Amino acid sequence: MKEKIKAYLKRYFIDAMGAMAQGLFASLLIGTIFNTLGTYLGLDFLCEINNSAKAVTGAAIGVAIAYSLKAHPLVIYSSAAVGYLANALGVTIGDKNPTAGPAGAFFAVIIAAEIGMLVSRRTKVDILVTPTVTILVGFGAARLLCPGIAYLMYYLGEFVNTATELQPFFMGIIVSVVVGVVLTLPISSAALCAMIGITGIAGGAAAVGCCCQMVGFAVCSFRENKWNGLVSQGLGTSMLQMGNICRRPQIWIPPTLAAAVCGPVSTMVFKLKCTGVSAGMGTCGMVGPIGIITDSGTEGVTWAGVALCCIVLPAVVSLAVCEIMRKVGWIRFGDMKLDT
Repeated sequence: MKEKIKAYLKRYFIDAMGAMAQGLFASLLIGTIFNTLGTYLGLDFLCEINNSAKAVTGAAIGVAIAYSLKAHPLVIYSSAAVGYLANALGVTIGDKNPTAGPAGAFFAVIIAAEIGMLVSRRTKVDILVTPTVTILVGFGAARLLCPGIAYLMYYLGEFVNTATELQPFFMGIIVSVVVGVVLTLPISSAALCAMIGITGIAGGAAAVGCCCQMVGFAVCSFRENKWNGLVSQGLGTSMLQMGNICRRPQIWIPPTLAAAVCGPVSTMVFKLKCTGVSAGMGTCGMVGPIGIITDSGTEGVTWAGVALCCIVLPAVVSLAVCEIMRKVGWIRFGDMKLDT
């Protein structure tokens, strides 16, 4: 029984959620990067690409999730329509119209894909039956679940954003540490931030926390992994260390302490801001810092804050803590070695 539960948790909350993050990156995130470059360089066609990429976010999520579930081709293609619908479906709260977003697409596509697989390749008219069942089930699931999800995500995001404005020191620590830890876990911090609509200085703290994990592990493990490890973790993902963390959990302490230090510096000193999915990306492709600059402005204080909170302090604090732990024997050479 325990094995089945673990298998289902892995299938839906690791594999499917990881795929959702890839769908987000291949649409909304890459579009955001293009938009930032287009705005700064005066290249309008890049901004147009962003508009198109953003419009198909739900469809990209749907295809990615269905593919991760090893669905048949017709189920995967039909899941694009389900994801598109669920991502855009929402409610009206006052003068705002929050949508279920990636969270709505996540649940609706999983239900649609699993039901679609029950009928896929079972009839001689599969080309009609499979898309019909998958889309209708997905439509029903979206209509049933997405309004509630939209309410939940909206008010959760409002709570985090408002609480951080009221208590920037403590919430700066909490948001930075929690989102940073989620980034390193085999789930998606980008998806989490997009789901709850994190914004403002709470989003800035989240982005900084993610940067701390990636930069922290990159510099702490440099003696073991050299330049390849520095690039793969610093610009790729700190998730590469999960195997080592399972064996030696204490290696997670340096970057996590760095997040606890940098979070309140971001919220109280520089008041860095970031929105949505960019807040959960860290230095992956430099999306986090780019997102902060886009949302906070291009003033000198923003650039200084980004350099300090996203790169310099994470590296210095993580390395200092790591070296102390190495001297007392809590971290040993090879503990952070990556498989090559």
